[in-house]
Amino acid sequence: MSALRITRVWLNQVNFNKMSVKIRLQRRGRRKQPFYHIVIADARAPRDGKFIEKIGTYNPMTSPATIDLDSDRAFDWLQKGAQPTDTARAILRFKGVMYKKHLMRGLAKGALTEEQVEAKYQEWITAKEEKVAARRVKAVEEKLEFYKKLSGTPKKVSSPLAGPSDDEHKPNTEDKQSFADSVEQTTVESASATPTPEAPAEEAAPEAPAPVAEAPVEEPAKEEAAPVAEAPAEEPAAPAEEPAKEEAPAAADDLTKIEGIGPKIAEILTNNSIATYAALAAASADSIKELLTNAEGNFGSHDPTTWPAQSKMAADGEWDKLKVWQDELDGGKVVAAKSEEEE
Repeated sequence: MSALRITRVWLNQVNFNKMSVKIRLQRRGRRKQPFYHIVIADARAPRDGKFIEKIGTYNPMTSPATIDLDSDRAFDWLQKGAQPTDTARAILRFKGVMYKKHLMRGLAKGALTEEQVEAKYQEWITAKEEKVAARRVKAVEEKLEFYKKLSGTPKKVSSPLAGPSDDEHKPNTEDKQSFADSVEQTTVESASATPTPEAPAEEAAPEAPAPVAEAPVEEPAKEEAAPVAEAPAEEPAAPAEEPAKEEAPAAADDLTKIEGIGPKIAEILTNNSIATYAALAAASADSIKELLTNAEGNFGSHDPTTWPAQSKMAADGEWDKLKVWQDELDGGKVVAAKSEEEE
């Protein structure tokens, strides 16, 4: 009989625990962007089902995590016997609810007075808020430092569309000059070599070789060297001017760095003469919306409201501020602060 009685007591205790009220989290938010509601619910209810009361929110995606909790209501439910889950207990401990429960237990035993309890609790809350504020400032500084290292200073790279530089023309002129010099050297050598066979003739050597050597040496050198020297001056001039006109496409910016713009939308904007951050910043949101609506595909559903402002910051080189702002946007759209907390 005693064993049966003990078994019944144990079963009743287990059933009581299952039917107790819990302080737990309900998941909200989108995929890979969780956001939780801190609720009072029956232990038998589903995780995201019905609840008795909502006492706060918890956002783990910020650094540090953002916790908005009604400490008084949480303390009242603890006093009524509500059991927090492990995560909820950590949140209550972080917000000082568990510490307040500890102080109230001392007050009930007579170890502390109400004034001492209130002073200790306020002192603890003040110290905790200072730590959280310092941690939040440090997190912002670390994020800005990370963005600076990530962006860095870009190196100057010559565009493949730019024309040939002056250094590329120098080898051509040197080659042409060396060729002309080689022609002169060959003619001089040939001229100096021609009179040698006639050297034994003592009478004809001073008269006949002289005019014969001068005519072929001087005239071919002038005729061949002149066109060779003029060619490099005329030929490089034409290709040097034509690529200079093609420098405009090289100045196009990467519009996909703007939050909400993908490769297809960037192509549409580029085809409509919006290829730089400055051009996009000068355009109005209505004109951009009209371009997206008239383009082929379902691009009219995009919201370009923040695109000009983002492009203005990118054109001014304010990349750090732009990165911080883009973290708060959702696909280029401004998200309301209280939209995720509503039921």
